[in-house]
Amino acid sequence: MTEAILLVGGKGTRLRPLTVHTPKPMVPAAGVPFLAHQLARARAAGVDHVVMATSYLAEVFEPYFGDGSQLGLHLEYVTEEEPLGTGGAIRNVAPRLHSAPSDPVLVFNGDILTGLDIGELVDVHTRTGADVSLHLTRVDDPRAYGLVPTDEDGRVTAFLEKPQTPEEIVTDQINAGAYVFDRSVIDTIPAARPVSVERETFPGLLSGGAHLQGMVDSTYWLDLGTPQAFVRGSADLVLGRAPSPALPGRCGDRLVLGTARVAPDAKLTGGTVVGEGASVGAGARVDGSTVLDGAVIEPGADVRDSLIGAGARIGSATVLDGAVVGDGAVVGEGNELRDGIRVWCGARIPAGAVRFSSDQ
Repeated sequence: MTEAILLVGGKGTRLRPLTVHTPKPMVPAAGVPFLAHQLARARAAGVDHVVMATSYLAEVFEPYFGDGSQLGLHLEYVTEEEPLGTGGAIRNVAPRLHSAPSDPVLVFNGDILTGLDIGELVDVHTRTGADVSLHLTRVDDPRAYGLVPTDEDGRVTAFLEKPQTPEEIVTDQINAGAYVFDRSVIDTIPAARPVSVERETFPGLLSGGAHLQGMVDSTYWLDLGTPQAFVRGSADLVLGRAPSPALPGRCGDRLVLGTARVAPDAKLTGGTVVGEGASVGAGARVDGSTVLDGAVIEPGADVRDSLIGAGARIGSATVLDGAVVGDGAVVGEGNELRDGIRVWCGARIPAGAVRFSSDQ
């Protein structure tokens, strides 16, 4: 049976203030922690043992997921004292693996939402006899990513970090953050020091003559590194565009959790999620947004493509578009917040204090 390592040690600094109190993989997407979707997909692919490499706010994972038995998994947790990078984290948890040296071990990044056929990646790895296989995806603008060109047989020929000039962009294939390692290869990563699998391990293996196989799979793929991407990913899960066995309800235009209260004439669209104990007032419109547990959207507010933190309050007639409001923050009535603005946890914005347009 296949084992998996899940890399969930990142601080999620690009996602702040969502990650001030919550590690990135535990931020709710479509009603459950994002990590629940990844674990459910791993289980559906036949994985039964997952080792989580944790670091930042590590103490919140185990109380939620426990030993994994409720998910049909055996979960273990390894906490890094000092951040070790992606490669160092993989090496650090290796003693918990049960696999034989030639067995395949799956490795996932904890912040990627994908429709990858996990079983196919393992099959490609086994069939080609690769030392490491990488999920690759194609993107329109690869400048923010590491490029991974392959030959006609799918073998990786180079690793090119974040190209900038047109000459450097030799392919639109990027490292999509899911790998299969032969167990023996993991043991060659240096122990007890920071190692980047992208910048050190993979290029080193390639220059040493190892067989690295790329599998291009262009199903759904989204890096949830920014608040806007996270909101989009959650909405896509609810809408059924991104597959997950862990949705706590049916796919559709909206997902309202059990104890939430939504006024009959409030309009929820675009994959909006309303968390436990949250409320949406009369005449409010919420489109493509995430309203976390206990948050309040007052009557007549207009919320689009935004994330409202746990226990936050959005005043009546306030407009949010592409905004992130931290846990417990209060945005008074008649404000207008747009374009990626981030309101910090516990902040208070008085009525009518912030606008992006004139008040007429």
